[in-house]
Formats: sequence, structure tokens, C-alpha cells
Amino acid sequence: MILPVALTVAGSDSSGGAGIQADLKTFYVCGVHGATAITSITMQNTRGVRGRLDLPAREVEGQIRSVMDDVKVQSAKTGMLANSSIIKTVAELVKEFRIDRLVVDPVMLSGTGHALLDKEAFEVLVKELFPLAMVVTPNAREASLLTGMEIRGHEDQWRAARALLEMGPRAVVVKGGHLEAVNGHSIDVYVDSQRGEEIAAPKVETVNTHGTGCVFSAAIAAFLAKGWELERALRGAKLVVTSAIKSSLDIGEGPGPVHPLPLDELRD
Repeated sequence: MILPVALTVAGSDSSGGAGIQADLKTFYVCGVHGATAITSITMQNTRGVRGRLDLPAREVEGQIRSVMDDVKVQSAKTGMLANSSIIKTVAELVKEFRIDRLVVDPVMLSGTGHALLDKEAFEVLVKELFPLAMVVTPNAREASLLTGMEIRGHEDQWRAARALLEMGPRAVVVKGGHLEAVNGHSIDVYVDSQRGEEIAAPKVETVNTHGTGCVFSAAIAAFLAKGWELERALRGAKLVVTSAIKSSLDIGEGPGPVHPLPLDELRD
């Protein structure tokens, strides 16, 4: 049996709800094999992040090289990159191995506000990695940190998306899950150099949203690995993450994890 392969470069979540763990679950339900490079080990549960241990950049490099020297990788995504050294290393390897289908999820804060990216690394992320990305997928809080704009609603999403596009990626999605629903829908704003559009889905009312960003970006990477065009991959990922929120788990005392499931309508 042959499956497409997607690589995730991200942090490990000890509670199993986000990061590498969420990415692998998502890759599986989307029908691709997942390879990994762990950047940081986080100590966390549903109530928050208690600490993190960032791996040396050379160890992250070793993981990526081990995969790329042996396995044909069709796409990759980045999540938590932790610091400037890791970002620079990942960017160099993306260029060296010519990873064209790259999804950059600029993980900067946990859902409870714990820093997952050193502040001095913000500019390095934009300078080194954004120009290599097929698509960048910040939520409203991350887009605000990256652009300096206050994002309160739908029009702000559009302004932020256009500003982020000027930073070099081929496309941007500013997610709307943290914002007020529009006519009962969660709306993501997509822009590229040619056009812009909205991707909407009914907003699911639940506190169990841990890992939504990871699932969304991992699903995009999975569908890109299968050869889908970006627009189709984005719409498929929106279906995956909406389903995962509907199926979210009541685990622990804080916000539980979303739970991605296979979807018949997304089978090839």
C-alpha cells in the first residue's frame, strides 16, 4: 500500500490535544502518512501550559534530514517553532529540500495565553519562513500580533489578511474562530495575489476547542500531499475542523480537545 506523506514540524502536547499529536491524528483521518520533527516538549493539560523544553536546532535538523533523506514527502506544515534558531534551521531545510507545498501555522500563544514562540522570534518567522509558505494560517490573535492591528471583527480580518500577504507568503487565511459569529457562521478570510474569498461554516458552540488550529493546518497539508489544489484543500480542511469541533471530547477540567474523524465526502 502506498500513501502520500506529509511532514509536521511542531511541538509535542502531553495532553494529546494539539501539536504533533493532533497533526498525526489529522493526517491519518485525511488518508496520508505522517512524518514528524519535534521542536519542543510542552508540559500541559486542558487547563494550560505549565512549561516547555525546546530542543536544540541541530536535533530538529537531524529529525528533518532523517525523514527527507529516506522518504518522499509531498507536503509539510509547521506549528510551534519556539525560537529563532529553530525557525532559521527549518527555513534553510525547506529551501534545501525544495518543499514547495508548505503550510505555516504561526503558533505563538496557547489557548490559555502561554507563550509558545519567543517574542524576539516574531520578525524572524516573518522574514525567514513566510516567503517560503504556500499558505499561512493565523488565528485572529496571531494575526494581530504579527500585524500590530486590532482585530475585532470581519472587516479587520480582511485588512490583516492583506497586510500578511505583503509579508511574502503566496496565500493567507485569517481564521475567524475566536471572533463573534456572522449570521451563526465562523468565517475564515482567504487572500492571495489574485483574489480573496470567505470560507464559512456553522459555528459550533462548545468550550472544547483545543487543537483546532493544528487540525486545520494539518488537514490542509494532508490534502496538499494528496495533490489537491489549495482552494479545495482549504475547503476540505474547514469541513474536517468543523467536524472535529462537533465531535470534541470532554476530557479534563479545562477546554477539551477536538476530535478529527474520517469524512466520507472527502474521500478520493
